[in-house]
Amino acid sequence: MSDITIYHNPRCGTSRNTLAMIRNSGQEPEVIEYLKTPPGRDLLLALIAAAGLGVRGIMRAKEALFTELGLADPAKTDEELVDAMMAHPILINRPIVVTPLGTRLCRPSEVVLDILPQPQRGAFTKEDGERVVDAGGRRV
Repeated sequence: MSDITIYHNPRCGTSRNTLAMIRNSGQEPEVIEYLKTPPGRDLLLALIAAAGLGVRGIMRAKEALFTELGLADPAKTDEELVDAMMAHPILINRPIVVTPLGTRLCRPSEVVLDILPQPQRGAFTKEDGERVVDAGGRRV
């Protein structure tokens, strides 16, 4: 069992880059494709609290459904927003990574470097060509 968990969407470049950086540290995380296996309400609330972003901070506001459901309305309560995420997991922003050093919404993907217990083992370049880690395993 891994001590790192990533709530992952394989269709998301940021999520794929984050997963690759975890693996570049020599760790194999538990990968949870949250659209197939969404977190239960208690777990979602725990992830939100651990990430320290608040309910709105963990929502995917760029998702069309966010607008369609009127979730930008400041009158919407946290409970209503969580209800929306439970009904429509696509509204949960990703990737969320949990390690012994903390829980983060890894946007941008290199945020994961702050909570990985092991250093990078070598160079890492994102899918878009941006260098993030040099050959010595140091952040660029």
